[in-house]
Amino acid sequence: MNLTNQIKQKALEIGFDLVGITTAGPLKPQEVSFFKQWLDKGLAAQMNFFHKNFDKRINPSLLLEGGKSIIVVAVNYKPPVSQSIPPQYPVGRIASFAQYEDYHTFIERNLQKLADFIASIAGENHKFKICVDSAPVAEKAIAARAGLGFIGKNHLLINPLLGPQLLLGEIITTITLEPDTPIPAGCGNCDKCIKSCPTGALQPEGLFDANKCISYLTIEYKSDIPDQITPKIGDRLFGCDECILACPFQKIAPVCRNKNFKFYPERACCDLSEILKMKQSDFDERFAGSAVERIGLERLKRNAKICLQNKDNKSVL
Repeated sequence: MNLTNQIKQKALEIGFDLVGITTAGPLKPQEVSFFKQWLDKGLAAQMNFFHKNFDKRINPSLLLEGGKSIIVVAVNYKPPVSQSIPPQYPVGRIASFAQYEDYHTFIERNLQKLADFIASIAGENHKFKICVDSAPVAEKAIAARAGLGFIGKNHLLINPLLGPQLLLGEIITTITLEPDTPIPAGCGNCDKCIKSCPTGALQPEGLFDANKCISYLTIEYKSDIPDQITPKIGDRLFGCDECILACPFQKIAPVCRNKNFKFYPERACCDLSEILKMKQSDFDERFAGSAVERIGLERLKRNAKICLQNKDNKSVL
């Protein structure tokens, strides 16, 4: 078994659901042009980090001196059980990915195991950099190039077998490995994700406007959410799954079977009144090791107030 196949086999043994290889070379000119257009139109909203290190973001070889290949992995996070929202009190919904332990920590920990394995068989010549949202990497484009899936009209990576509920991580390495072949796009004429978006963040012409995205607004956005958007947030306390749930590939995808990726079904929805009464110590205990922890208590309370107001106005979309 050659080195490339040994690495892939080990990645699957560690617990990743998908693994692919691509070169560390730059993105295609049309991909760079599309990304630049997105930034120039202000569609990245206040996510200023997208504007930084632009050269590195479009050319991952600049992130590691001598970088030759990228090992891309994915974890399926489709929840193992369906959650019904208790009717006895007003609740806010939590996006599926945040019902697990913080994926950044989980993926990074397992990529380190993979890197250690590579070092054991490749020797000291193996230099590497692990990336899990920690470096300016155009990870969806890189993952598509590595054959893990295609970028759908919801702007997410979609694997034909595992759907769009995928979390990504990368190892940039100085080792030259055999690259995989990209797979063709599979959305066809389907536009269910575009129609499902409550705010029109997914535009028919193919652009994505983060200024309107509920996931962005409830997670990344630090200011008061604009009044014209708040009714459309409905009861979404943290994130939004609508464009994912509408995808036909998601409906046929298997649930997450990785028992090492800790799942907390009780995090699917939260009592809004309880959130508003929370003290910092309560928040720290309730959301320890969760992606929710990253936004802090005050922003979570901001979101809870909006959800509760929408409940009162019967504006749950």
